Amino acid sequence: MSAIKIQDLSYIYDDGTAAIENVSFEIEKGEAVALIGPNGAGKSTLLLHLNGILHSATSFESIRILDEPVDPKKIHEMPKKIGIVFQNADDMLFMPLLGDDVAFGPINLGLDKEEVQRRVKDALEMVGLAGYEHRVPHHLSGGEKRRAALATVLSMEPEILAMDEPTANLDPKSRRELIEILRRLKENGKTLLIITHDVNAIPELAERVIVLDKTVIADGHTRDIFSETEMLVKIGLDVPVITQLFEILRCFEYPCDVLPLSIEGA
Repeated sequence: MSAIKIQDLSYIYDDGTAAIENVSFEIEKGEAVALIGPNGAGKSTLLLHLNGILHSATSFESIRILDEPVDPKKIHEMPKKIGIVFQNADDMLFMPLLGDDVAFGPINLGLDKEEVQRRVKDALEMVGLAGYEHRVPHHLSGGEKRRAALATVLSMEPEILAMDEPTANLDPKSRRELIEILRRLKENGKTLLIITHDVNAIPELAERVIVLDKTVIADGHTRDIFSETEMLVKIGLDVPVITQLFEILRCFEYPCDVLPLSIEGA
């Protein structure tokens, strides 16, 4: 069953500039996929189409979530299917207490008090913030805020999780904590779509990479995509540091048939 299916999706800004053009790809349930591309490639624009936040006259016909079209009359139901975590956690934390932020979505789904409390507790535990219900969100550290924002989405128990630059601007410890949370979600069968410039995190999180530059220019297994170094460099993207190192070693005739993507793989 498809989790996300996009067919010939285009979006043009009011000034006539094309943000994305004829984008097509399909993600199966349980897949973990990274979406990469240079700045201005249309990644965030694409993300906002997935739950109907952004749309055009034809976009609802171009996108199917869990085999159903994105119906403009049912936008309020989308958070149960796909949860979107934005890069700026402060955009998602607006209540006096963190517990209220995490409860906001379930309450708006019409759930009873007992179910809301269960979901708040479970979501905070999943992101390593158990017992933080009465903490003030804006007193949290940057890493804690990022995990708190994730909890506000997980509390709605969506089948698909889409994230925009989840590890951006995090210190090494916070980055590692978030990667481990996403790995656990992946292992538990959550469908993941991760927009990121953090190429060193991708091998740990996604077995497939889609390269977007207004349209899809490459789509394949993570190892295959990062082996296309010339293509990636041409559009201004990096490859994992360990892969770059072994590319250099190859120049000195170091035997390496398959480029590693991580230290463990090396």
